Amino acid sequence: MAKSSKNTKGPGSSTIAKNRRATHDYFIEDRLEAGIALEGWEVKSLRAGKLQLVDSYVIIKDGEAWLLGSLITPLPTASTHIHPDPTRTRKLLMHRNELDRLIGAVERKGYTLIALSIYWKRGLAKVELGLAKGKQSHDKRDTERERDWKREKQRLLKNK
Repeated sequence: MAKSSKNTKGPGSSTIAKNRRATHDYFIEDRLEAGIALEGWEVKSLRAGKLQLVDSYVIIKDGEAWLLGSLITPLPTASTHIHPDPTRTRKLLMHRNELDRLIGAVERKGYTLIALSIYWKRGLAKVELGLAKGKQSHDKRDTERERDWKREKQRLLKNK
């Protein structure tokens, strides 16, 4: 069976951008998918790969999910009569039962919603959200130590 090209960054890949810092700063408990409401110039910029998700997060306000902190850099060929806002708040499109479950987790259990990646799915831009708990500095060191040990173990096994 062929490998899915969703998580690879290369020609023909459907992934636009990944938030690699999220797995370093958070324990990801659950992942889910949401649509995103975009303007025309934003779609053009996404196709060109002009997106940053480093400081992006999701808030739930009035029963709706909103993506904050993502930066979509406008292309210089954008229309002259539009003044694009690169960091505007974007609405996430989700089913009501998904939103209700997220509201409960965020408000009662103290989770954080973060954007993990944005990718194309059947011509539509989708956001992969992570329901996460924050890591403390000793947790980050433990994770780094584990990753280094796995790398060293693979190196040792390869040499034998």
